[in-house]
Amino acid sequence: METKPDTIKISASHKEEIFAMRADLYVTVKGASLVSGAEAMKKAKEVSQLVEAVTSFGLSPEAVMLQGVRIETASGTLLKSSSAAYRLKIRCQDLGQFAGLVDVIAAQKNASLDRVVWKYDEDEARERMLTLVIEKAKTKAENVAASLGVKLLGVYDFIENIFDEEMPAMYAPQALMKRSVSAAAEPNLGIEIQHNKNIHVSVDVWYRVSSF
Repeated sequence: METKPDTIKISASHKEEIFAMRADLYVTVKGASLVSGAEAMKKAKEVSQLVEAVTSFGLSPEAVMLQGVRIETASGTLLKSSSAAYRLKIRCQDLGQFAGLVDVIAAQKNASLDRVVWKYDEDEARERMLTLVIEKAKTKAENVAASLGVKLLGVYDFIENIFDEEMPAMYAPQALMKRSVSAAAEPNLGIEIQHNKNIHVSVDVWYRVSSF
């Protein structure tokens, strides 16, 4: 039977808050007619109006992507005149444009904002934090070993844990209704224009030590 060497277990952790770098806005556009495929971006009137508004605001046409089309019919029978609901994704690379982009969507009477998915550049943060935590564990192990009067011989086992904690994005869809042209006050978007999450990185390291 294999004998476990003398070890000490060291735990270390670190938490940081990071902010979203981009956002994907998922929008549904109600159309009076059904157009399938890529042609919907140009030939479905309500969709093309939204694309034109978004590009006039400053986004590229490629920022608007068709995700799917759902046929809508009141009678339950598919007719030539059946309407459609177009599901779009609008990518906002510059969050400085986010509030204005939401305002553009709100101005389209046939469009509704369903949800926002925030995008992060967390890989670099995770790697940096992992390096920091490993160094913290190493320093702690050296201090513990010195206090116990033993020498560190190497690493016996290592476990890494990374956990992202993100609060759900909250917004008020009713705030995205088309505003009256005569409205003098600034619109209350009812939506966060910046989102964040916490990243937790922790390690458990078992160090081999000389005999106690």
